[in-house]
Amino acid sequence: MATPNTTYVVRFGHPRGLYYLAFTETWERFSYYGMTALLTLYMVQQLFLPGHAEHVIGLAGLRHVFEWRGPISDTAFASLIYGWYGGFVYFTPILGGLIADRWLGTKRTVVLGALLMAGGHLAMTFDASFLLALALLIAGSGCLKGNISAQVGRLYPEAAESLRTQGYTIFSAGINVGAVLGPLTCGGLAAAYGWHAGFGAAAGLMLLALVIYLAGQRHLPDERPRGADKVVYAPLTPAERKRTALLVVVAAFTLFPNVAYPMIWSIGVLWIDQHVSLASPFGQVPASWFNSVDAFASIVAVPPLVALWARQAKQGREPHDVTKIGIGSLLTGLSALFFVAGALLPGADGKTGVLWALGGFFGMGVAFLYYWPVLLALISQAAPAKLNATMMGGVFLSFFAGSVIAGWVGSFYDQMSPAKFWSIDAAIGIVGGVIVLALARPLAKALAPAD
Repeated sequence: MATPNTTYVVRFGHPRGLYYLAFTETWERFSYYGMTALLTLYMVQQLFLPGHAEHVIGLAGLRHVFEWRGPISDTAFASLIYGWYGGFVYFTPILGGLIADRWLGTKRTVVLGALLMAGGHLAMTFDASFLLALALLIAGSGCLKGNISAQVGRLYPEAAESLRTQGYTIFSAGINVGAVLGPLTCGGLAAAYGWHAGFGAAAGLMLLALVIYLAGQRHLPDERPRGADKVVYAPLTPAERKRTALLVVVAAFTLFPNVAYPMIWSIGVLWIDQHVSLASPFGQVPASWFNSVDAFASIVAVPPLVALWARQAKQGREPHDVTKIGIGSLLTGLSALFFVAGALLPGADGKTGVLWALGGFFGMGVAFLYYWPVLLALISQAAPAKLNATMMGGVFLSFFAGSVIAGWVGSFYDQMSPAKFWSIDAAIGIVGGVIVLALARPLAKALAPAD
């Protein structure tokens, strides 16, 4: 895999470019998760209320579309919007991959995405431009997400499979630093100064992400020469078609955890705000802060996981990436059982104890490390070179479908007990894990490099 010599200047065993990409994603994810931690609460507690809803351009028409099955509550409306927004954020990376592969290249496409996202966060500071803001964020994320991830993979030689997986895990840790700080900062600002102060902070941090990315250009993989968009790619060989199909199957299996896990970012925050005891010696804790817990778990779990996988690799016992994905799905479902237990065992005040909520969010963060960065590493290593960036964007279709389904499932939240709702969420993750683990061995064998 041709990359410039500068990408092999290493720090702590990895190319220097990895750290520029990780820090870029740190602040990009800061802005993204800071905004999304507020999104559902903002819709339910302000935007949909009289005096606000009628000023949002296009909101009445969108509600009419979502009420095809009859009138829906504000909570259901918020869940559907969050689900479709989150879904399109993960659908558009395949378009961003095509733009990068065929026209602009990954670097220019990432810059375009950062500018669009900054504009979207600024638009969130006004009620009237709420839907425009979501559209800008969707388009910007599509240009940025898959192309940043693809650049991580191209920093490593093809044979460095275990090192590449470690690199993606470190990259994911950078993402999660931003995901921890974003909800804490934006949530704190929103609680102190209003919703739009939190959204404004997200815009500023998105611009910081762009500055860091531009500063690290010389350490990143080279772009194709100008005019490369006119190159006609040879058709895939039969072996490449088979490998591509198998990778699509593996990516599709992540649909199960990608339904169960994102539920905590929307319905989970509402459930905490409504049913979990949030009193502390320093006052009421903002429910939006809990969206930092799963990301924090994904940070503190990285060192032991990287060490474990590195030791297993030396001993020849490291689980195949497909097996890791199955474990991740299973852990997602088991983590949701903490919410079930908390709902069934309320405290003396009738509220769910905060430790149950913390345990579930923490477990989800650990589960994420087992399936998502591992999938990205597998795609980067195994996908045909001529489709690499496109497939790196394409795997986000799993998050697209998962988020849309999660939004639909979440729209029934206020029609059942919390224990029943979270039992459904747990079942989705557990069933997915069992299926993947049952098929892991034949899939791993089929994806093994030819001798």
